[in-house]
Amino acid sequence: MVNPLDSAADTVAPRSILFLGGTGVISAAAAERAVVLGHRVTILNRGQSGKPVPDGAEVLHADIRDQDAVRAVLQGREFDAVADFIAFTPDQARSGMELFRGRTGQYVFISTASAYQKPPTRLPILESTPLKNPFWQYSRDKIACEDLLFEAYRADDFPVTVARPSHTYDRTRVGLVGGWTDIHRMRTGQPIMVHGDGTSLWTVTHAKDFAKAFVGLLGRPQAVGESYTITSDEYLPWNQIYGLFARAAGVAEPELVHISSETIAAHGAGHSPHLGPSLLGDRAHSVVFDNAKIKALVPGFAATIPFADGTREIVDWHDSHPELQVVDQSFMDLSDRLIKWARRAAD
Repeated sequence: MVNPLDSAADTVAPRSILFLGGTGVISAAAAERAVVLGHRVTILNRGQSGKPVPDGAEVLHADIRDQDAVRAVLQGREFDAVADFIAFTPDQARSGMELFRGRTGQYVFISTASAYQKPPTRLPILESTPLKNPFWQYSRDKIACEDLLFEAYRADDFPVTVARPSHTYDRTRVGLVGGWTDIHRMRTGQPIMVHGDGTSLWTVTHAKDFAKAFVGLLGRPQAVGESYTITSDEYLPWNQIYGLFARAAGVAEPELVHISSETIAAHGAGHSPHLGPSLLGDRAHSVVFDNAKIKALVPGFAATIPFADGTREIVDWHDSHPELQVVDQSFMDLSDRLIKWARRAAD
């Protein structure tokens, strides 16, 4: 049941909304929110994730990369808004334009806040902050998608809206560089490597909070041609983020060993994107966002789930699902090696 005090949940006219994807962390939360608010929600995906969809949502199956299959399953239907969570390259964005031009009043492209200038020259980050990320191809591809879509808006009124989330999580996501392996190290008394000096600021947003703002912009004609940052207003230093996870895991004093982001990236890039391009292109920098623009469009929007509660939710979920407590031995080895090197260098 929707909290009547939640002004973002005020009664609205039902809209016909198509979600492309719909089973990821942010798309699932947004789809659930849209259903609760009474919108007519259709979810289109390949049906291979095995993840549940909200009761009341219509589910269609097709590979979005197969335009003929998508046209067949949609049978010429039109929507008030199409939310595309699964376009990552300009070719995919161009395909989305071809599929939905003339059959939606709004095409919402989910970009990324990592597209903003890295390192930022000023904080807080605004929608007017330049889009430039020399470190991470994923971010550059999203920027190229935005360029393509906004050019189509300027040239022939393609009804694009861009949403830029940052680090958004739910109970299934351990938002540490090492994931659950870092929790395992804490609980077994092993030191944890933290990038930089642990004082850079990071913004974390619960998917349910993201969904409040995101669903509020769907079907809004004044949002067409615009971009919106959607994050929490809470920002924390990485040392505190690790500390909150430790407390949630029942560890009083985790041993944090600080190692430069460049060193971790140089040794860990082949292990995971989080240890290479995305570390240097996102997490290594302080990111604080100004959400005034989305708040003006969705009056009353506020992110209300503090990360201290989020960490408890994450750890409790994993404790109740031991099969998800995967310890990555290669990350264990990397941590041991770099921590040993850092201690030697400090002597």
